Amino acid sequence: MLPKIFGKNPSGNSLAHIEKSANYKNGQFQNLSPTSVMTERGAMLKTIRDNINKPKDTSPLRNLPFEEFSLQNTIEKGLNYSWFGHSSYFLEYNGFRILVDPVFSGAASPVGGFAKAFNGADHTKAAHFDAIDLLILTHDHYDHLDYKTIVALAPKIKHILTSLGVGSHLNYWGIPSDKITELNWWQTAQINKDLKITSTPARHFSGRGLVRAKTLWSSFVVNWFDLNLYIGADSGYDAHFKTIGEELGPFDFAWLECGQYGKYWPQIHMLPEETVQAAIDLKAKNVLPVHWGKFALSMHSWNEPINRFIAAAKDKPFKVIVPKIGAMSNLLTEQPLEPWWNF
Repeated sequence: MLPKIFGKNPSGNSLAHIEKSANYKNGQFQNLSPTSVMTERGAMLKTIRDNINKPKDTSPLRNLPFEEFSLQNTIEKGLNYSWFGHSSYFLEYNGFRILVDPVFSGAASPVGGFAKAFNGADHTKAAHFDAIDLLILTHDHYDHLDYKTIVALAPKIKHILTSLGVGSHLNYWGIPSDKITELNWWQTAQINKDLKITSTPARHFSGRGLVRAKTLWSSFVVNWFDLNLYIGADSGYDAHFKTIGEELGPFDFAWLECGQYGKYWPQIHMLPEETVQAAIDLKAKNVLPVHWGKFALSMHSWNEPINRFIAAAKDKPFKVIVPKIGAMSNLLTEQPLEPWWNF
């Protein structure tokens, strides 16, 4: 028996439902294009070796600057948002609160001492939230689905929207099925009269142990009042961005992965320059690059992703937004680009 942090893959009626999915074949969910988690023979051993000799600048040499997160800092009009580093962020519009992939336990690993959060990037905790109307979980990797955070937040969460199969982990952790909505790609959930969410493809994989792809990984399109938003999950670059942009875009705001890329896994994480192209494909007007600024899960320097992204985004048809960690911002308010990460 594994500790509960590892979760539990779908079985029984849940698995029978999954097996009817067009993108579930040979006992696994499939990407739209042939995709390798590791593209070189022996890449896993090379990655372990590289991690032992990881450069010092993969983590910041001093505490990251942050602002104290507070629910009291929202304003009445427009979309309020706060980024907590990596791929955790908060959205609020007209009093309705959404939390995406929260990881507040201090680490992105089931093993103590590994993938610890940077100092200054882990100030916000589950205790900062009194109620969450909707929790969105993109997939089941530890840096997106955090057992300790989910357990701490569970009494405060009214409903959870996630990718097909992820509910099995949540059920195992004590969350009832009637609080969970699972979506396959291109399925839509009407959350309330003002909020509709569609699951869209991503190019990635899933798994909390040695077995992969038993649960789905997704991005999400959020139609919310007068806004069209794109919640981009972990994803390698592929044609799905253009398809989503053409069918469901343009987007007022997009959160897009920009970090934790590596030479051995180019198909499951984008380079910053590819993230820029994804934003163009999606027809995004404002882009907040995420998946950096909290954990060292690759060999690049901790702030390389954002610097490469900004350089590649120069003169492109979208605005780059990089708020300080924990800061509450509003889409109606002009956000000057201050390079707080350059040290």
